[in-house]
Amino acid sequence: MDHLSTLPITALSKRIRDRTTTSEAVTAACLERIAQDNSRLNAFITVFGESAMVNARNADLEIRAGNDRGPLHGIPVSLKDLIDVSGTPTTAASRVRQDSVARRDAPVVTHLKEAGSVLIGKCNLHEFAYGATSDESAFGPVRHPGDPTRSPGGSSGGSAVAIATGMCVASIGTDTGGSIRIPSAICGVVGLKPGHREVSSTGVIPLSWSLDHVGPMARSVDDAWVLFNAMRGDARPRLEAPPSTLHCRLGVPRAYFLDVLDDEVRARFEEAISRLRAAGADVEDVWIPHAADTASVYLHIVAPEAAAYHAHAIERHPEAYTPNVRLRLESGRYVLAEDYVRAQRGREVLRREVDAALDGRDGLLLPTVTIPAPIIGASELEIAGRTRTVRSLMLRLTQLFNLTGHPAISLPAGLTSQGLPCGIQLVGALGGTQRLLALARACEHQLG
Repeated sequence: MDHLSTLPITALSKRIRDRTTTSEAVTAACLERIAQDNSRLNAFITVFGESAMVNARNADLEIRAGNDRGPLHGIPVSLKDLIDVSGTPTTAASRVRQDSVARRDAPVVTHLKEAGSVLIGKCNLHEFAYGATSDESAFGPVRHPGDPTRSPGGSSGGSAVAIATGMCVASIGTDTGGSIRIPSAICGVVGLKPGHREVSSTGVIPLSWSLDHVGPMARSVDDAWVLFNAMRGDARPRLEAPPSTLHCRLGVPRAYFLDVLDDEVRARFEEAISRLRAAGADVEDVWIPHAADTASVYLHIVAPEAAAYHAHAIERHPEAYTPNVRLRLESGRYVLAEDYVRAQRGREVLRREVDAALDGRDGLLLPTVTIPAPIIGASELEIAGRTRTVRSLMLRLTQLFNLTGHPAISLPAGLTSQGLPCGIQLVGALGGTQRLLALARACEHQLG
């Protein structure tokens, strides 16, 4: 039974419809994996065991009666515990909110329910999504599925682990600086950050209102495509077979983005380029002139926006936050208004520069994360001849596209010699998430 929980949505949907399996069996397989692995990996905060089984049985009855809602009907999906589900706590992995029960579903949850998905539980994360490792949580750290001494990335770390281990078939995460793409790369799954505001963030606890994105995490680009469209209210997207050859133009922004990379991450990335070129892709270097300013611009936006949201709670209950998250939130109070305005202007410069790099090209191609999974609790690593913070290394290649709002997706790109996954990132034009998904499907087909 267990193997069912590790199949992609597209395969499971077919099996449920041809009655070689049932939603009840798939959901039971996921719950069995949760019972087996969650105490060790800490991927879930809340499990909807009983209600998930009831909803799975109802999905089977509906499908047999001819009321087929689309490919997500009967598929077990988890949610990052920032997303409201009526009648259940939205903890944000914090003691600040552990008794905060949602009064209504977030719109994205409403759409998933309308598509017939079976909500199986809510996943652990870096507290309030303010970190890239998922090791600061009121419920304990999330652990990497291949090596529990290592981080799965964050902040949507629980979601990535749950997919990688078959505790769910897919998950919904959030991404403010890379929080979908980073754990997807580090755990070897697919993670999509749609374009800004393409998916509603209503009913989702914010980190930074102008940088937050909500998106799918899954085992394949096809699955991400199905989820993305369902999250927007289209439960029946049209899927076409990917082309056998890859006729596209890809730009690689080497300056800044490839300056600081683990040797094995670099090797897997160059191998991916070689395979895409062999399949017919035209790959050329491009330049984003102010890319090195990304971290400074990002910091001066995310910090004050996060501090503003948490101002009341941190005044009343500072002890309820984990120490490092509290420190980041408190530091945001000291960003000057003029620095915030200057950062917004810098953000517009960066947006225009990414647009220019994409001009005449189908997408940008770069690694997702500079390093493989770090050891839990590590704060610094030596790389490229310098000691750098793990946080900066994790965010370095992803946060630009939160600033600019361009859609970006992480695909698996092989393993290190220690068996740790690496990822590549594709970036598309503003408003072009559907086109990016089509490109990603074609690249995934060539990369295997």
